[in-house]
Amino acid sequence: MKISFIGGGNMAGAIIGGLKQKGFNTADINVVELDAAKRAQLTEAFGVQATEHLPSVVNSDVIVLAVKPQQLRDLAIFLASFLKQQLIISIAAGISCAALSRWLNGYSAIVRVMPNTPAQIQAGVSGLYAAEGVSMEQREQANLLLSAAGSTLWLDDESKIDAVTAISGSGPAYVFYFIEALEQAALELGFDPEQARSLSLQTFLGASKLASQSDSPAATLRSQVTSKGGTTERAIQSMEQANIKQAIIQAAHAAAERARELGEQLGKD
Repeated sequence: MKISFIGGGNMAGAIIGGLKQKGFNTADINVVELDAAKRAQLTEAFGVQATEHLPSVVNSDVIVLAVKPQQLRDLAIFLASFLKQQLIISIAAGISCAALSRWLNGYSAIVRVMPNTPAQIQAGVSGLYAAEGVSMEQREQANLLLSAAGSTLWLDDESKIDAVTAISGSGPAYVFYFIEALEQAALELGFDPEQARSLSLQTFLGASKLASQSDSPAATLRSQVTSKGGTTERAIQSMEQANIKQAIIQAAHAAAERARELGEQLGKD
């Protein structure tokens, strides 16, 4: 399988790095990137071919569109004349399969993907949706690529991509935000910055690992830590009074709504 990435940013690098770790022959990977420094970096790090010439994608089996959403329309219009039977994978947030197909002159072998930043360490999760023109073999190709960066979740409804964006796409920022707060609390309680960082990160790592390996829901695991009349109960009561859980839920809904808005704005032409 020959793969071309158009755009050589962090997410493209994450997927390529994962493929290399899984033993994929990176000589079969081509990256189209205008920035010469990025091209050199990708070639040195992964052994891929890197070029600034878009027509180089013509002989690929899979073309991954890894550019900013604002750049996708012009790219797709130019790319349309080079397409034969390639699978198009788009990781551009907000752009629907219908809009992308329209810009590609009706081409429909499109898989839309929402990955997240832990893909950079092959610990991501990606939501995928396949348009009607995607064959079973092409679904398997898409799954191979994205599973190199972490786990995959196939969706039967494209609108759920906006929800994936709100939960796992934006989700790492919510976690980092909470870590920031916990570190700040540790500093205020007398720890130095290194200690505050270590305590906060290891708590998140350990709790996440426990949750991932347990059959119990998160609410049960939380209750097991929360002894009646104890310190954790006092902390949880404070969070409940501040309505933190509902604020997080509302934040996720706000992110999903913004994803829908961006899709409508960027895909209307």
